[in-house]
Amino acid sequence: MSYPKHTRAITLRESSRAQKPVYHDAVLEKHPIPTLKPGEVLVKIKAAAFNHRDVWIRKGQYPGIVIGSVLGADGAGTVVASSDASDPLLHKRVFLTPFRGWESHPLAPESRFGILGGGALPPKGTFTEYVVVERIKAAIVYANVEAGQHVLITGIGGGVALIAMQICIAKGASVYVTSGNQDKIQKAIALGAKGGANYKDKREKGAELDAVIDSGGGDIMGQISKYLKQGGRVVCYGMTANPKITMTMREVMKNQQLIGSMMGSHKDLVEATKFLAKHRFLPIVSHVLDGLESVEKGFELMKRGDQFGKIVIRLRDVSSKL
Repeated sequence: MSYPKHTRAITLRESSRAQKPVYHDAVLEKHPIPTLKPGEVLVKIKAAAFNHRDVWIRKGQYPGIVIGSVLGADGAGTVVASSDASDPLLHKRVFLTPFRGWESHPLAPESRFGILGGGALPPKGTFTEYVVVERIKAAIVYANVEAGQHVLITGIGGGVALIAMQICIAKGASVYVTSGNQDKIQKAIALGAKGGANYKDKREKGAELDAVIDSGGGDIMGQISKYLKQGGRVVCYGMTANPKITMTMREVMKNQQLIGSMMGSHKDLVEATKFLAKHRFLPIVSHVLDGLESVEKGFELMKRGDQFGKIVIRLRDVSSKL
């Protein structure tokens, strides 16, 4: 089976100029596509999305990532080749399970992506809606949100927080949000949130919370404990505030739970996509950029925190130029 010999990828390179703090370069490069091994397929990417993880990597603050790594985590595209010529996945539309990288044709073992269409998600004719589905599955599974519960979602505006909000609302929960941007809070309320608070302001006592879905880490337990019910759950999937989370005997004596969430299982992924299909809603996309050449604009949007939803790169077909 023939397929392109090269792909383009956003690659991490040492900063071309001395600067403090460190901020490495994200360089568009041409990479060879290796021969497919048994069990591998080749996916032609149509859309890819940014995550804060990519910013941390450029700052040298993400463990295990070395210079020369391909950046990116979320993507959707079409299976264009397989090591098995009779593979039923050929020509299927799929979304990748992180962390694979922004490449025009990444190799992807079958267990690392979900299939679009065929009832998995509402077909809309574009891939930009699908690039964040897998990021929220574990947070929702672990938060165990049910109808009638009160849920707080911190840092509203990010892609994961917004999908978590949509899912919790669809489950019949009352959802509240926090942000440092009042406009983002109002947008969340327009989408169905019951209310919101600016985390920079003094908090007043409100409804007792059953669960908190948090992206910041740091002192989240100390900040939220008095608002959280006996036995309430805090699910943390990020560390935008601080990689360390402090938990004291105060929370233990209230049987409050701190649960870490990082991606989840393939089963969680399948269940999450079925849930999205049943309720027929899609991730919120903030910006759609044209081509990998726009990557620096996307990084600047994310660094400023301007987005409300995912920042997506729509990839053009440049195979004739490779």
